[in-house]
Amino acid sequence: MYKLSPSDFAYLYEECKLCYYLKVVHNIYQPSMPMPGVFSAINTQIQGSLVGKNLKSLSDTLPEGNIVSQEGWVESIVVPQTSVYIKGKYDLLLENPDKTYSLIDLKISTPDDGKAEKYKTQLSAYKFALENPRRGSAITISKTALLIFYPESVSFENGIAKLDFPPTWLEIKPDMDQFHGFMKEIDQLLKEPPPKESNNCKWCNYRHIGEELTHEDSVKQGEIPF
Repeated sequence: MYKLSPSDFAYLYEECKLCYYLKVVHNIYQPSMPMPGVFSAINTQIQGSLVGKNLKSLSDTLPEGNIVSQEGWVESIVVPQTSVYIKGKYDLLLENPDKTYSLIDLKISTPDDGKAEKYKTQLSAYKFALENPRRGSAITISKTALLIFYPESVSFENGIAKLDFPPTWLEIKPDMDQFHGFMKEIDQLLKEPPPKESNNCKWCNYRHIGEELTHEDSVKQGEIPF
């Protein structure tokens, strides 16, 4: 069985199938720079301040419901007709007035409609995991959405700079048929020989340049590069 992280769907899988294959099958990760500390701090502060709050009380643009969980780990059963399962950490869980739940992914980014398509599969994966957990009780996810914050203005009060982060609610209708088709696509990819790398993958290009330079130096020194 192969463990799939929903956070890889929007970027790594789309950027380079080979790098995705190496991560899932061989546990070889792309080198990556950590998120700048200021963004992590802003994200943590916003998420933490929402727990226990009714979103409607914070802004009329947000739906009714209480945030009941932050950064929860989920692990699903094996997706039917595949050899893959979902494991990852969602951002926020909202209890709706009808006792179902909304799954929320918090973003510090510019709000645009393109994000709905980009993150739809990721949110559907978390929905599947919460409704089909490997352990524990299932819950019903009736809505999935992005809660987006982006600074619009700054003011200075008593020597303190204050940024205004108005929230944008972008609801994304889950498409579970699309999700299951995508899981079968990934399952097939992982069972086959390694795919070709992407021509636009910066890490693959970096690796090849390093190999060429190392090979040249090693040949001069009479050594084997690896």
